[in-house]
Amino acid sequence: MKLILGSGSPRRKELLAQLGIVPDAILPPDINEDPARGELPRPYAARLAREKAAAVSAGPEDIVLCADTTVALGRRILGKPADAGEAAAFLLALGGRRHEVITAVAVRRGDRIWTRESVSAVKMKRLSGTELNAYLAGGEWEGKAGGYAIQGAAGAFIPWISGSFTGIVGLPLAETAALLAAAGYPVWRQG
Repeated sequence: MKLILGSGSPRRKELLAQLGIVPDAILPPDINEDPARGELPRPYAARLAREKAAAVSAGPEDIVLCADTTVALGRRILGKPADAGEAAAFLLALGGRRHEVITAVAVRRGDRIWTRESVSAVKMKRLSGTELNAYLAGGEWEGKAGGYAIQGAAGAFIPWISGSFTGIVGLPLAETAALLAAAGYPVWRQG
């Protein structure tokens, strides 16, 4: 049995390491991540996590772990910004408001898929022009849902969260450990 992490995210690999888990392979799947017309954020994140898990090649006893993190402002999905202009628009829209960060996790072993979602509420302060421009110039927004990473410089913009910090980062550890255990992975093995 091998554990395959279906994600190129260094943050997910680091979060697994907090549990003492090192994947045997890292195979990020290439799937279309565009939301379907009218698709709501939570079902969207869950669908992507399942599709990612199904797209990774694995042996029948191997365990595949995939996740998708989505930032939702009401019914609106804020994905990974295409450029700094879109990142600025996302950050300005989020400023002074609460939003949700949804991370869906999917674990596959053979033909079975287990899924869970972690939904956290986050409040971002209104950003000054100086803060916004400095953050954008740093490039940390690139490849991040909603245009920010709470574990980086943007953590200074987040005065309040309710939910899972590791879920906001990209892999909710409580849910992930439970799913891996359900699939038969020895999460809590001794030595």
